[in-house]
Amino acid sequence: MNPFVSAVEAPPIAEAWSWVQGRAFPADKPLIDLCQAVPGYPPAEELRAHLAREVDAYDTARYTGIAGIPPLLSALAERMTRLYGGPVKPEEVMITAGCNQAFVVAVMTLAKPGDNVILPVPWYFNHKMTLDMLGIEVRPLPCRPENGLVPDPADAERLIDARTKAVVLITPNNPTGAIAPPQTVAAFHDLCAAWGIHLLLDETYRDFPTREDAPHGLFRRPGWGKALVHLYSFSKVYSLAGYRVGAIVAAPEVLEQAMKVLDCLAICAPHVGQKAALYGLEHLSGWVADRRADIAARIAAFQDAMGDGRTGYEIASIGAYFAFVRHPFPERPAMEVARDLADRHNLLCLPGPMFGPGQEAYLRFAFANVDAAMMPEIARRLAQSA
Repeated sequence: MNPFVSAVEAPPIAEAWSWVQGRAFPADKPLIDLCQAVPGYPPAEELRAHLAREVDAYDTARYTGIAGIPPLLSALAERMTRLYGGPVKPEEVMITAGCNQAFVVAVMTLAKPGDNVILPVPWYFNHKMTLDMLGIEVRPLPCRPENGLVPDPADAERLIDARTKAVVLITPNNPTGAIAPPQTVAAFHDLCAAWGIHLLLDETYRDFPTREDAPHGLFRRPGWGKALVHLYSFSKVYSLAGYRVGAIVAAPEVLEQAMKVLDCLAICAPHVGQKAALYGLEHLSGWVADRRADIAARIAAFQDAMGDGRTGYEIASIGAYFAFVRHPFPERPAMEVARDLADRHNLLCLPGPMFGPGQEAYLRFAFANVDAAMMPEIARRLAQSA
């Protein structure tokens, strides 16, 4: 076996689901799944009807070009140009089979075994797993509670050396939900440009914060591609997780090399997923706005349910799909707390250490697949556990 692979821990979501596998749950206390970040609603009805027609088309069963179908490349470039206020060209876009694959393609393009990548902790576990399996050193960048769990570029600079190839930033963050302010994103880009490395900016959840302005101004900067590789996913915004469609936005010279990697991994992203993403960009802005409001209502309901302090649990950070919650048991490992919530209270969540070192005090709740009306019940069960 490849020791880089065998040394990696089992996928956390599968492990958490094994805790409740085979169990039956009573009607008056059903399982509440706060484990995986997946939309709790189906794709738009009109999108499903569109895809029913498209799967009957002969070309849908064929490969696309490695980078993706040209209409989707143009539509995403156009969307990003409008959103960020700076020009993005179709030749700066590549479609992948989900954002996890986008990350794999990006790091394989930028780094080799023995290089290092700076990863904020708590981290998204699939990022850490990928880097470990590729033999790329992970340098943990602490996210401090006093900074709202947003990493500090000054801390990152102290970790950079001649073998550093990239700094990763997820905003809104998985697992914490924390949103990096535009000035922080800009500072990370400045840092990477000064060192001649890349900022790997993952904005999978950018469509969910209720904000009017652009998340940052990087695409308005001349020559942004010298230090930026942008990652995106259509899975959450259009409820297309199973269709596997994501994107990389980067300088053409980066994508030229990245396409070699994608050609070996998948040849191209699934054609039907690309058609779904294109339809979403062209037709579903109103549907997305409704889903954004729905997620905002779930956040508000969770905050209200937790707000009186009676549960003993404390929200450390919340946003987009996630709440990172401090549990009230300083002497107990987070894994034990999470297992107890699953076993005794039918609440399934992930313990903090699945997201890196120093996270024993935390649990991650992914509430996007739980209706706002369920939030008081979640708080009630947490209070019972304390």
